[in-house]
Amino acid sequence: MTPDNFIDDELDGLDADGVDAEDIDAGDDAGDGLYEHFRFVADKGQQLLRVDKFLTERLSGSSRNRVQQAAEAGCILVNGKAVKSNYRVKPLDVVQVVMDRPRYEHEVVAEDIPLDIVYEDDDVLVVNKPAGLVVHPGHGNWTGTLVNALAWHFRDTPDYDVSDPRLGLVHRIDKDTSGLLVVAKTPDAKTHLGRQFFNKTTRREYVAVVWGQPEPAEGTIEGNIARSVRDRLQMDVYPADGPVGKRAVTHYSVIEPLGHVSVVRCVLETGRTHQIRVHMRHIGHTLFNDARYGGDKALRGERTSAYNAFIANCFETCPRQALHARTLGFEHPRTHEQMFFEAPIPEDMSRLIEKWRNYIHNTVKN
Repeated sequence: MTPDNFIDDELDGLDADGVDAEDIDAGDDAGDGLYEHFRFVADKGQQLLRVDKFLTERLSGSSRNRVQQAAEAGCILVNGKAVKSNYRVKPLDVVQVVMDRPRYEHEVVAEDIPLDIVYEDDDVLVVNKPAGLVVHPGHGNWTGTLVNALAWHFRDTPDYDVSDPRLGLVHRIDKDTSGLLVVAKTPDAKTHLGRQFFNKTTRREYVAVVWGQPEPAEGTIEGNIARSVRDRLQMDVYPADGPVGKRAVTHYSVIEPLGHVSVVRCVLETGRTHQIRVHMRHIGHTLFNDARYGGDKALRGERTSAYNAFIANCFETCPRQALHARTLGFEHPRTHEQMFFEAPIPEDMSRLIEKWRNYIHNTVKN
């Protein structure tokens, strides 16, 4: 998360992993994905030089102070690892500048896409994103995204340029995850909010429907998350004390057991790509209808035609992973007031939960 947008509008680059943003759903259930905007390889004869000076000499229009702030936020990588601004670049070091959003290769077109605005003032906008709405423009999704909707919403606001990296979305959620997102309307707001997400002082709670009944009914999942070696479109869990992946911690508790599925509350301590989806699968409780991670088939229950028909009907009712970012809390960037927002569970998930309640009731009754 970039606390100060040291990168000017003319910066471009490629997705750091060569994978379309929406191929990994543009970020984590809670949004840690970073995208490469610049890459430099130090010469064989490179003399030891602080990385902030190294980059300032190569990034026109960017001050050393902004580069230092970016390094503080973990947005300067050397050989794949975040470094501080006093790191000394050595021969053949690979230096990357990463940002919290992919490059916009085309002009962002303002589109009249309805927004469910939960809160707005001069500094921030909180929006409840519906499932199915892509967050950022990217390969295959240049229009019809949340950013296109924001361009329309701010079309008469001269100080808001949707392509300006100093403004805009501070975090992301997956395309088929619904729920709350915060948008910064000023550079100071994005700096302040970005630092909160980086320092993990925000409050983010999700509601999910998962296969099975987790035991124990509440607990903590710890395990590093990195891209799967078997499938580049999936993330995987690696040992928490190992060298692979980034630290990830999810706290969960069962809200309502419903036979072969459970309604679960998940609180994020970290925010990694697909964190909840990957962590819940890791403990044997894949999200309901999460096609990417195998939740789009009956993982629990009878093998009868009636049950299979019921499951198929449930998939039609909620045709996406059953995950909703219900709660978002942060400190207001100007007033420093603690802000807290909650978005009700959307209709598709509510209907899915009700179907399972009825199924359990009828099963017990019979």
